[in-house]
Amino acid sequence: MKRALGRLAFGALALIWVACGSDASESPGGKVTDLTLNEVTPGALVPGSALVVVGNYVDLKPAFVRLVGSMNGQPVDALLPAELKGLGRLEVKWTGGASMGLPGNDGEFSGTAQVTASVPADPREHLSPPRDVVLRVASKLEPKFYGVEEGIKQVNDAIHVEGDDFLLGGGEGRTVAILEGCYQKTGDTACTPVPDVEVPLTPDEIKTDVTTQRKLATFPFAPKIAGIQPGLFQGSVRLRSDHVVSGASSETGQIPVQIQLVATTMTAFSPAAASLGQYVEISGGGFVGKNADLNDPTPATTRIQLAGTFTPTGAPSGNPVNLELITEFVNGKLIRYVLNEEDALGQAADLRKVTGQFKGTAKPVATYGAQSVIGGEIQVTLGIAPLKQVVWVNWLPTYKDSLENLGLRAADQRVRDRIIEVMQAAYVGVNLEFRTEEPRDFKLFAQVDLEGPDPNGLGLLGYDNSAGKDKGNIRLEDKIGGVNAVTQEGGYPGFGGVFIDSLFGFSTHPGKFAKKLDVADPLFDQIFDPFRPDRSGKPVLAEELAVNVPILQSGASCPAPSSDRKMRIACAIWVLGSMVGTTAAHEVGHSLGLADPEGEEFHNPGDEPNRLMDSGGARSFRERAELGEGPGVFCDLEFKYLREILPSSVPDPVPVRPTCD
Repeated sequence: MKRALGRLAFGALALIWVACGSDASESPGGKVTDLTLNEVTPGALVPGSALVVVGNYVDLKPAFVRLVGSMNGQPVDALLPAELKGLGRLEVKWTGGASMGLPGNDGEFSGTAQVTASVPADPREHLSPPRDVVLRVASKLEPKFYGVEEGIKQVNDAIHVEGDDFLLGGGEGRTVAILEGCYQKTGDTACTPVPDVEVPLTPDEIKTDVTTQRKLATFPFAPKIAGIQPGLFQGSVRLRSDHVVSGASSETGQIPVQIQLVATTMTAFSPAAASLGQYVEISGGGFVGKNADLNDPTPATTRIQLAGTFTPTGAPSGNPVNLELITEFVNGKLIRYVLNEEDALGQAADLRKVTGQFKGTAKPVATYGAQSVIGGEIQVTLGIAPLKQVVWVNWLPTYKDSLENLGLRAADQRVRDRIIEVMQAAYVGVNLEFRTEEPRDFKLFAQVDLEGPDPNGLGLLGYDNSAGKDKGNIRLEDKIGGVNAVTQEGGYPGFGGVFIDSLFGFSTHPGKFAKKLDVADPLFDQIFDPFRPDRSGKPVLAEELAVNVPILQSGASCPAPSSDRKMRIACAIWVLGSMVGTTAAHEVGHSLGLADPEGEEFHNPGDEPNRLMDSGGARSFRERAELGEGPGVFCDLEFKYLREILPSSVPDPVPVRPTCD
C-alpha cells in the first residue's frame, strides 16, 4: 500500500538434500543420514579462519560440524557450531585450536568430520556420513615464496605468485606483496627509483582446490607502483603476512622481477544494446579507477571517447555524436558505464523514449594524477534498448519464519516459484522483469522485500514506503522495504515491504500472528490448519515434496479432501504463493505510480471484482488466493499507462480488462 493511513492495506528450495528410497537411512532413534559432506577447507587453520564445509545444505537450524579423531597424540571429539552461508555452504568461525575444543593451538588433527543439524519443523537429527579429514592447526602461518610472474603487462594486470601458507583475508588477516626497484619510462634514459610499495594478495580461486589453497595468489600491478605510462619496471618482490587476531607479522625473502608495461587497450562493448539504468561492460586492459582494496588517494579514471553517428529507430539517417563517457572501475581488464540521463549521452537522447543505434569509434583515456595514456581506437556499435524496469524480489530471513508458522517452511522454494509466477502474470505485456537475485547488470533497479511480521506494528499486508507518488515512474530505483526516514517525517509508516504474518488475518483464528480481519474466511483455515503447528497441524516435511506433490496450474481442486495430504500440500503452496504474489504485484504497482495515474489517488474507487489496485478491504481472500475468483489484474487505464511508460511488443493477455471507474 501507499502513503496515508487511509490507504494502508486492510487490517490496520525445498530441502534439496532429501533422498528418495534407499538414498537416506533412518534409525529408530530419530536420526536420518540424508546430508552430504563433500569438502572441508582450508587444510590449514589459524585464529580468524572460516572453516568451510561444502555439501547439500539448504535450511539447517542449527548446524554443527563434529570432529572426531586425534591431535598431538590425544583424542578429539569436538562439536563446532556452524552457520549456513548460502546454498550448500556451512562456515565455522575458527577461534583457535584450544578454544574450539582441541588439545592445543598447534598440531595436526587427523580423523573424521561429520555434519549434524536440525531442520525446521522436523524433529529428527539430520547427519552426513563421516568424512576423513586432515587439518593443520596453527597459531600463525609464515608465508613461503617460490616464484612470481613477469613479462609484458598492462597497468592493473594480475601478477601471479606461487608459494605456501598465504593468508586468505577476512578474519585471518592478509598477505601483501612489497615491490621495490626502479621504473624507466619508454623513451627515457633514467630509471626512477621505486621505494617499497605494498599491494594486497588475492587468493587465486579459479585454479585453487583443497591441495593448492594458500599456494596460489595474485596482486595487481597497480598504478601506485610505477604510474600508468609505458615502460620497464626492474626490481624485486617479497611477501608479508599480517595476522588479525595475534597481530603477528612475518616476511619472506626477495625474488627479482621485470615487468614491461604497455599502453591501455580496449576490445569490446557488451551487451550489444542497453537501456536506461543498465551497465555496459567494456573489456580491454590497462584500465584504472578507484580501487577500494588499495590505499591510494591519487585520482584515477578511465574515460571513453565516442565519435560517430546515432540513428534513432526508424529514422532514415543519423545524427553526428561526439561525447565522452565516465566509467566505473571493476578491474584492470573491465570497466563499465551505466546509461543515465545526466551525462552527455543522456542529454543527447531521451533514453526513456528513444531507441536506436550508435556506430562509430571508441578510444580509452586513462588518467592517474597528472599522467594520461590514450589507447587506440576500435569500431563499436551500441544499441539503445527500450526502457525496462527491473525489480529485485528480496526474501528476508523472517519470511522463512512465517512459512514455519504456517507449517510450510520445507516448501519454501515451491512457494517462491508460485510467488514469482503470480507477479510475472500481472505484468505480461509490460517491459518489467522480476529477478530473484540482486541484479548485477543494472545499476537502477527497484526492490521489494518479502518478510515476516509488519515492523510498523500495524498488521499491514504490504506497504510501499517509497517517497511520494511516482507519476511516470521517474524513479527506476524505488525500494519497497527497509525504513524510509522521509516517509516517517511525513507522519506515515516508515517500514515497507510485503508482510507474510499479516496474512493470518484472513484466518478465523489467527493466533498471535495477526488480528482477525473483517473479511476473514473459513476457507483460509481449511487450507492451512492441517499444517499449522499452533493448530496441532503436521508441518510439511521435505521428503513429502520429493514424491508426487503436484504443481498446480489452477486452484480448481482446492481445498483438497482430508484423505489426500499431497493435494492438500499442493493447495497450500498455491494459495500462499498466490496471496503473497498478488500483494507484491500490488505494491510494485504503487511504486510505478498507480493507481489513478493521472490523479492523486492510490487505489481504484469502489469495489469491483479482480482489480489488482483496489484497496485492501475490497480484495477478498478468495480473489487473492485464486480460489474461484481472481486473478487480480490492472484495470484498463492502468494497463494503458503501464504500456506507455514501459512499452512492450508482447500483446495484452487479458481480452477484456475491468474499467477503472
